[in-house]
Amino acid sequence: MHPMPASSVLLVEDDPGDQMLVREVFEHHGLGAALATVDDGEEALDYLYRQGPHSLASRPSLILLDLNLPKVNGREVLERIKADPELASIPVVVLTTSDAEEDIVRMYSAHANAYVPKPIDWDQFTAAVQHITGFYLEIARLPAPVA
Repeated sequence: MHPMPASSVLLVEDDPGDQMLVREVFEHHGLGAALATVDDGEEALDYLYRQGPHSLASRPSLILLDLNLPKVNGREVLERIKADPELASIPVVVLTTSDAEEDIVRMYSAHANAYVPKPIDWDQFTAAVQHITGFYLEIARLPAPVA
């Protein structure tokens, strides 16, 4: 049996408060994955394509993507990921404040793996992040990363 590669999660989120909440969930609930955070869609693409300050970034096992981002919005980031054969297999979960049916339909049309409205309550937010990461990093079988 081969050892499982270390899991990592890329959080694409411009709200410092939400970044802090997700970081706390990872730290206090032993999610067993490294968390990398970027502040906007442009930086997310730099991270995924290992450009600029992210030249040594590792490919994430899961991406948590906010919809409303500066520079390059979440839909554009999702479309770029899913159009690239080297990145398309990375699960992308849209974690956003929008509960609009139009946004939900558009993101699934762009091949989001899941769409999760951000709960406002801390306990519900914690549970949502734990469920998402638990499913994708512990239950689901993901393809091996492309080098």
